[in-house]
Amino acid sequence: MKLSRMIDQLKLKRITGDLEIDISQIETDSRKIEPGSMFICITGFQQDGHQYVGEAIRNGAAAIMAERFIPGVPPEVSLVIVPDTRRALPIIANAFYDNPSCGLRLIGITGTNGKTTTAHMVEHLLNASGRNAGSVGTLSMTYKDIQEEAVNTTPDPLRLQKFLRTIANAGAEYAVVEVSSHGLDMGRVLGCGFQTAAFTNLAHDHLDYHHHMDEYRGSKELLFSRLGNSVDDMQKTAVLNGDDAASAYYAKRTAAQVVTYGLGEDCHLRGIQVERSDQGSRFTIQTYTGDQYPVVLKVPGLHNVYNALAAAAICSCEGLSWDEITRGLQSFTGISGRFEDVSTGQNFNITIDYAHNPEGLKAALLTARECTSGKIICVMGCRGERDRLKRPIMAGIAADLADGVVFTSDNVYSEQIEDIFLDMRQGLSEQHLSKSEFVANRQDAILQAIYSANAGDRILITGRGHEKFLYTSDGLQQMSDADIVQSHMVRV
Repeated sequence: MKLSRMIDQLKLKRITGDLEIDISQIETDSRKIEPGSMFICITGFQQDGHQYVGEAIRNGAAAIMAERFIPGVPPEVSLVIVPDTRRALPIIANAFYDNPSCGLRLIGITGTNGKTTTAHMVEHLLNASGRNAGSVGTLSMTYKDIQEEAVNTTPDPLRLQKFLRTIANAGAEYAVVEVSSHGLDMGRVLGCGFQTAAFTNLAHDHLDYHHHMDEYRGSKELLFSRLGNSVDDMQKTAVLNGDDAASAYYAKRTAAQVVTYGLGEDCHLRGIQVERSDQGSRFTIQTYTGDQYPVVLKVPGLHNVYNALAAAAICSCEGLSWDEITRGLQSFTGISGRFEDVSTGQNFNITIDYAHNPEGLKAALLTARECTSGKIICVMGCRGERDRLKRPIMAGIAADLADGVVFTSDNVYSEQIEDIFLDMRQGLSEQHLSKSEFVANRQDAILQAIYSANAGDRILITGRGHEKFLYTSDGLQQMSDADIVQSHMVRV
């Protein structure tokens, strides 16, 4: 694509060099630059892309986009200077990939917990009803046989727009996108024309980045404030959890039509007659018109009832029939790392779950209690270099709701595990400590829990879920919690 076409939509720009050169790819990583590429200098938290212009030019960059003049750029390399490269990046990416969201119906899902499960429920319902849907989120970016590894819950604009173009060209009609607070704050979804945006819940998380709950809440507001602001967009919909107080905040900040879901009487789409068991849940969806539709859900936990209601509300707004929705929910069997049973035939259960914040951990433990006749042994840790405020809160929740807890490491990165344990201990009473153990090595902690379990018990291993790599102070280890269980059970 011609450089002139790529930057045509940028209102503020200064240009040195030829605008009619052909650009073959865009990169923000100088190591990935090939001849004909455009290198965009992004200033990050740890590195400044402007420092790598020389490497990009040596690798064959045909154009550079920067926030300031770069001395030494050869005349054959075009230089485009803009006030904010991070802000310009999604505009450039959209232009380069020919505005892929214009050919797709985009559904965005945000919230502290439940994004991944709800997104996969929606994708499942759409595909089961004969629509062609892909998904972008924590587990992967997927459409039929196309699958790419996820790096962030919401990928950077280049990866996101490239993937959306790929699946649009392959025949996709829908893309269901998990939209994180980081992704919104960093502008990763700028230029994405969402048709429907949904909110699951707001709870304590990511305060290492957002610093305050009001700031965290405000970051998610961006998804809804961009909906329905023109006459052509009045069919756009904000689907909100009516039982969460933050929904009223978002409802006031969107021009889109609002549809609420939940268990409360004021919700437009309600779950009533809820019955839960270790096999899942049975409940009835009552619509705004008073019609009722029974649902059988094979994944356990009250939180999954909420996820199912969110998915049902989204898909009804997208035109699916209630027969398609209820049949699709019944055939949904869960996803990797979300209250996933990894038992290997022993007389107790082992479950892994991604719960890594207070509300997620509480939901997992309450679900475990509903499904367990014996004791619950929780294996959990708190991540290094992340929100320290939630460490004592999570430790207290684990000790309150489990019969025994083995506190351990969870992606400590460069932080010392002793410092993480010290923070966690602040949330533990003497009674809590009497049923708690601290084992720094995660594999040893899981093995200790396995050896202490009896018939009817459940070991709940939280924090990592689907993750395949463990970040320790010694480096990166390729091993999931499921792998650890499998390797240990051979020896038990």
